[in-house]
Amino acid sequence: MCPTEMDLQVVLDNGIVQLTLSKPGGSITGVKYHGLDNVMEVKNWEDGRGYWDLVWNPSDRDPGIFQIILGTEFKVVQQDANQVEVSFRTQWDPSHGGKLVPLNIDKRFVMLRGSSGFYTYAIYEHLQGWPDFNLGETRVAFKLRKDMFHYMAIADNRQRIMPMPEDREAGRSRRLGYAEAVRLTNPINADLRGEVDDKYQYSCDNKDSMVHGWISSDPSVGFWVITPSNEFKSGGPVKQDLTSHAGPTSLAIFVSSHYTGDDIVPRVRNGEYWKKVFGPVFIYLNSASTKSDPKLLWEDAKKQARVEEGSWPYKFPASKDFQKSEQRGSVSGRLLVVDEPANNDSVNGNAAFVGLASPGEAGSWQRDSKGYQFWERADVEGKHVELTCLTSSAATLSRKHGQASYQATTWQIKFPLNNVHRNGTYKLRLALASAALSEIQVRFNNPIVQQPAHFTTGLIGRDNSIARHGIHGLYWLFSIDVDSSWLLEGDNIIFLTQTRSVSPFQGVMYDYIRLEAPA
Repeated sequence: MCPTEMDLQVVLDNGIVQLTLSKPGGSITGVKYHGLDNVMEVKNWEDGRGYWDLVWNPSDRDPGIFQIILGTEFKVVQQDANQVEVSFRTQWDPSHGGKLVPLNIDKRFVMLRGSSGFYTYAIYEHLQGWPDFNLGETRVAFKLRKDMFHYMAIADNRQRIMPMPEDREAGRSRRLGYAEAVRLTNPINADLRGEVDDKYQYSCDNKDSMVHGWISSDPSVGFWVITPSNEFKSGGPVKQDLTSHAGPTSLAIFVSSHYTGDDIVPRVRNGEYWKKVFGPVFIYLNSASTKSDPKLLWEDAKKQARVEEGSWPYKFPASKDFQKSEQRGSVSGRLLVVDEPANNDSVNGNAAFVGLASPGEAGSWQRDSKGYQFWERADVEGKHVELTCLTSSAATLSRKHGQASYQATTWQIKFPLNNVHRNGTYKLRLALASAALSEIQVRFNNPIVQQPAHFTTGLIGRDNSIARHGIHGLYWLFSIDVDSSWLLEGDNIIFLTQTRSVSPFQGVMYDYIRLEAPA
């Protein structure tokens, strides 16, 4: 296959899909498929249809800078009868000052013979001696034709006819407590009146976000973003992020602070060298000969996603920075859990997740974004070690007080102790599945908030999971020494107070709470 080059664009065509890219910028200006001249939103400017972008800032104190990644150099890096790969590269130099992120970025697009779609990936590189920066977000965004793509699917039980982008504007909707959430008051599709639309309703854990996209009913065409591996995404398998939302928009997000806060933001400091490959992701298009049930195209997209996953790591990327299978190692074994209360029996680690990530303290993989992570899930025998989400049993929010203010909330845990071990120290394990600008104070048998707490977490968390419909954000575990003098023989109460109450979105989600007696 040979790309067709013109002054301002390059076309990749394998007879099934035709991909048009701006030159030398490398934006996706057109995708021709199944008789449609373009599935991208033709009313958008050319660099606003399909594009790589990022949000960065020079330091923790500076506001984020949004930047669409545009190449300045174009090159065909590989072409033969079976595939073509093209590069759109931009190189940083000091003359850019603070206007562009201090990175060399090489965007790649790949088309294979017989493939109903195309691949894209990118290599980010920060050279030694270059300025510091934070990478708040980076992704690929696809804006589809709003006159055609109205049905969205992100999971078997999460698919629907979506509102139009105009439905979110004033006159057709009412803004709710969080900026991204609106109630549809006069939507174009009257059946949607009264519903709430919020892009965070459609977030997924990385582990559950292998395929998502949109379907046009006439003609019957599907557009899908398939992510065959999460190794290059930040935060591991339980990191949540956006997928598709009203627009119609589909996203492949690699780095973001959603559901974690700034803890996860890559910070490149002191002129360090850093390089990372994001992707490839596969953009898959499918169709039906007649107007059909959209779930048929969804099922086909899931099937293709399994094919892509089975082909990982891909063999075709031309960049030497993408590690092929023969360049990778492997880890195998069996996970056994010793259950002391059950006579020290060894239990197979069925359904447990086992991962490889950069070295650090326990749980540091949640905040890791500079490197790669590799995760598998154990089978019923504890072998072949994908990752379960942290489920929360309850949440503590800020209680409303009057019309415009909020007050602290206290929960009580009541429990009996027949005997208190006076010569030992108890241990309270306080595990949180989420925290948003919150502080938990713990008191034993003392309900007076004005008196000093036995323990406080201090101000923790910026994950906004409660406001963004998440069931978890970052996981927190506090192991608290409990003096036996704080406990009573008979009935006891643990008072848990969430003290921060400026906003209704401040709160925590409890994962579990356990009190352990001395050995």
